[in-house]
Amino acid sequence: MNSSETVAWLWATRLFIGNGKPVIIDYSSPNVAKPMHIGHIRSTVIGNAIDRLYRALGYNVIADNHLGDWGTQFGLIILGYREFADQEALKTAPVEELERIYVESYNRSKDDDTWRDRAKAELVKLQKGDPENRKLWSTFIELTLGEFNRIYKRLDVSFDLYRGESFYNDDLAKVIEQLEEKKLCGESDGALICNLEDDGLAVAIVRKSDGGYNYTTTDIATVISRTEEFQPSEIIYVTDERQQLHFKQFFHICKQLGIETKLTHVWFGLMRLPEATFSTREGNVIKLEALLDEAEARALDVVKASSPDMDEAQQKEVARAVGIGAIKYTDLSQNPQSLVTFTWEKALAMDGNSAPYLQYAYARIASVRDKYAEKFPETNPDDFPIILTEEQERRLALKLTRFPAAVATAARLHRPSVMADYLYDLSQAYSSFYQNVPFLRADEGPRESRIRLCTLTAAILKKGLSLLGIETPERI
Repeated sequence: MNSSETVAWLWATRLFIGNGKPVIIDYSSPNVAKPMHIGHIRSTVIGNAIDRLYRALGYNVIADNHLGDWGTQFGLIILGYREFADQEALKTAPVEELERIYVESYNRSKDDDTWRDRAKAELVKLQKGDPENRKLWSTFIELTLGEFNRIYKRLDVSFDLYRGESFYNDDLAKVIEQLEEKKLCGESDGALICNLEDDGLAVAIVRKSDGGYNYTTTDIATVISRTEEFQPSEIIYVTDERQQLHFKQFFHICKQLGIETKLTHVWFGLMRLPEATFSTREGNVIKLEALLDEAEARALDVVKASSPDMDEAQQKEVARAVGIGAIKYTDLSQNPQSLVTFTWEKALAMDGNSAPYLQYAYARIASVRDKYAEKFPETNPDDFPIILTEEQERRLALKLTRFPAAVATAARLHRPSVMADYLYDLSQAYSSFYQNVPFLRADEGPRESRIRLCTLTAAILKKGLSLLGIETPERI
């Protein structure tokens, strides 16, 4: 069995937990007309890693980006757009300009009752299907998605569906009918509520006193639509910790409605930066694109220092992989429910539990294989069996066989950090192996066996990091 066949065998020994069962993973979910900021990174990165893990285990994953594309803010944006939009700014920085329009319009509404009433009128027209307002609203979505998709491409994140809140708008009245039919809601001060206090949960409003609906109603409609269309075995939501009560409430209501699909809320702690760590601030929000730019710039300094003879274009490409990988791994290597304090020093460290360290471990193995091929061009390591005579060899080989279990555990617990821990432990086992056992100076047979172990380790590192959405350059 050659090295590639051995890796295939290792992977084939995993449990086929998925067996083609459909699973919907709802993550990222930014709001239309607002730039993505650092607060979106965790949902996007954690959700994408869970997405990759589930696909690896044979599930039929449907990744859904449930955009915030409906609500009262659009009345303010439509009115503001007509009154003071900068068309040139919309061409060069559309989402930033839409955000500026919204902020200025919102500030006016706080002090000007007339402005607020006009914004409400525009919203009502939009909700009733006014062609002009609908066209503007569609333009806002199109402009925003163009910006979002550019960032998603940098992060190597993709979705199967982009279904925002608006997709389910026509179903909201039906949800209320179902709730009333099952006597799950009642009136309170003009609003319609589900009283969950007897079940240890707070009251959930499903229709406001002004007749409008809220997130609970929309999310129930979304679950009903998803179960009817896809019959998923599970729907996973990846959001921050502040939404825990909301998900407990609407999961409970769904169960009372008779929905049997497993509903899972994967919540995470917030990410923050120490004071003065990051210099690019607009207001009090750190734009995600600026964070990625900074990561690539800092990674380029690292690559130039470690490989000054590398072609400049290649340096930039490696810096992109290292910088983006550092951002992702800093998040994914920690328990999702912990608060993450991001520092550049830790993220870009070439030693310790970091993406650059693991990427460098992979590149170092590639270098060993290149040296072997150069010194023994006529010999094929795959023609030799793997022989485990040294303790470090046995420890490394045992660690390699545990890769499928690590994938399954990371998916079952919805914790990509399990995979990160495994990869770091693997790299440590390889380091001990590399430092204590001779390679190119060993006799024929043991030498080829060790090269094969190197190849297997590189393959598992590459596969494992890819499940976290992290690239592995051949050289750093």
